[in-house]
Parts: sequence; structure tokens; C-alpha cells
Amino acid sequence: MDFFINNVSQPIQSLPKVSNAQITPGEAQANFAETLKGAIDNLNSIQMESDNKTEALANGNIDDLHDVMITAQKASITLETTVQIQKKVIDAYNEIMRMSI
Repeated sequence: MDFFINNVSQPIQSLPKVSNAQITPGEAQANFAETLKGAIDNLNSIQMESDNKTEALANGNIDDLHDVMITAQKASITLETTVQIQKKVIDAYNEIMRMSI
């Protein structure tokens, strides 16, 4: 049985491709900021979808409990992945700041 979580891997697949051409620090910063914003927007949309389905279930508008639970689990996994990536980025930043020049 194969499981695919497309929404979680979407920001990773949308990363800009690195070519042999040199990019300026400003372009690198803009690419990083755009990628980060896209990942946060994706997380927000997944969370909002989960909230809407949960609210619809509570109001009696949705009868499919499985769909609501799957959406909530996707949102939970996406949030946890985002938090773990944030921790790794902060650790990498702290390690760079400790380097002597």
C-alpha cells in the first residue's frame, strides 16, 4: 500500500533549480524568502481546510468523519514538519554564527 502526501512535499518540489550561473546574494535572499513564504502559505491553507471541515462536521454539514480526520492528520503532520524544519534552520544559523572568520 502506497501513501502520498502531496501537500507536504509541494514546497520542496517548487524550490528554484540551481544552475551553473552565479546568482547574487540579493537574488538568493529573494528566492529563499519566496520559498519560505510559499511553504507558510501552504501550511496555512492546509490548516484552514482542516478547520473548515471540522466546523462543517460539528454543524452537521458533513457526514464523512474519515475525510475530516484525514484532513486533520495531514494538517498536524504538515505543522510538525514545519516546526522541525524551523528548528533545523535555527540550529544551522546558530552554527554559522559560531564560526570564526
